[in-house]
Amino acid sequence: MNFTSAEFVVSSTDYKKCPPGDKPEYAFIGRSNVGKSSLINMLANHKNLAKTSSKPGKTQLINHFLMDKKWYLVDLPGYGWSKVSKEKKRQWQGMITDYLLHRKNLYLLFVLLDSRHPPQPIDIEFIRWVGEQGIPIAIILTKSDKISKNKILTNKRLLENALKKDWDTLPTIFISSAQNKAGKIEISDYIRSTSEL
Repeated sequence: MNFTSAEFVVSSTDYKKCPPGDKPEYAFIGRSNVGKSSLINMLANHKNLAKTSSKPGKTQLINHFLMDKKWYLVDLPGYGWSKVSKEKKRQWQGMITDYLLHRKNLYLLFVLLDSRHPPQPIDIEFIRWVGEQGIPIAIILTKSDKISKNKILTNKRLLENALKKDWDTLPTIFISSAQNKAGKIEISDYIRSTSEL
C-alpha cells in the first residue's frame, strides 16, 4: 500500500529541536552514497522530497517529513564518509547518537546497506551498537537492480552470518531498489504493521 502524502517539516541540528514527539518516527540511516535519499523518495512517492546527490555527505541535519499526517519519516546524516573533517565527523556522530538514544517516539531505525558489497566492518559495528542500546531496527539492502540476484543473496548471507555473532534473533532484512521500486510495498506495509497506522 502506498503513502498518500509527504511534506517536509524541519531540519534540526539537535534532537531537542525536532518536532513534538507526538507521532511515531521511522528513521533512515546508512553509509554515505548508499542510496538513502532515493529510497526515501521512492517510499514517499515524491521525486524530490529528500535531496539526492552524486556527492556523498549531502544530508547533514536531522530531516523530518510528515507522512499521511500520521507519522514522521526521518532522514539522518550518513556515517562512514572519510572526506570530512574530524570535527564535522564528531558533530554528526554526537547529533545522531543523541537522537537515537533520546528520541522517545522513535519506533524503528532502518539501516541501509549497499547490496552490491559484502557487509563492511563499520556497518556491523554500527548495527551491533544499535542493538546494544535496545533500539529496534530493520535492514534494507539497496541498489538491488545493479547486480544479479545470486550476488545479492550471497551478500545477504554474509550479512546474516556476521550478525549471528551478536544477535539471537536477526533483524528483518529487506531487498530494495529505488529504480524498479523493489521492496517498496514490503517496507511500507512493515511500517504500517509495526505502528498500527
